[in-house]
Amino acid sequence: MKLYQNEISSATSRVRIALAAKGLTAEALPVTILGEEAESRQAGYRSVNPQGLVPALLTDGGVLITQSLAIIEYLDELQPEPPLLPDTAEDRALARSIALAIAAEIHALLPPRIGLHLKSAFQADADAIAAWSRHWVGEGMAAVETMIAGRRQGAFAVGDRPGIADIFLFPQAISARRMGFDLGRWPDIAEIVGKLEAIPAFQENAPAPRR
Repeated sequence: MKLYQNEISSATSRVRIALAAKGLTAEALPVTILGEEAESRQAGYRSVNPQGLVPALLTDGGVLITQSLAIIEYLDELQPEPPLLPDTAEDRALARSIALAIAAEIHALLPPRIGLHLKSAFQADADAIAAWSRHWVGEGMAAVETMIAGRRQGAFAVGDRPGIADIFLFPQAISARRMGFDLGRWPDIAEIVGKLEAIPAFQENAPAPRR
């Protein structure tokens, strides 16, 4: 398998965590994502992934899979152990709800292309873009905290083994902390992240800081 990725991308981090948890490997194909001239914005990479996003996984069968949730569920089917989804239908739905609350409602408002558009269309400066990001991270993580706290019955986000919900939560929480948020304002998230940081698959595949 080949993984088109970028080390600062939290979406890439999710897939790398899943690969590590499953004991699977994929050849890393780095794609730059920052700035107007980023490889992700060029025709060459757009011919691979029309959205120009990372990650994208090229399977051993030559099929390209985009979107981190789809990639992770593919890996879960490819290598069923350890499972990344809970045992019951209700808990699987909750795990996916948490994952999508992060991927679709928080992270979707933060990538470099969003900042570039805010700058070009609305003349937003770096401080305004940072304030935009902090607003959506703060609001979104508060909602995720409530989702987890309302039904949490185990050590992790959904149950007693780390799974898809944690794989999405961890990189976003690390990024929030780097933005200056005290994770303690979200007690369940802080406790879960503390546990995840002791697991090599998570700790070793956190998103890299922006340089």
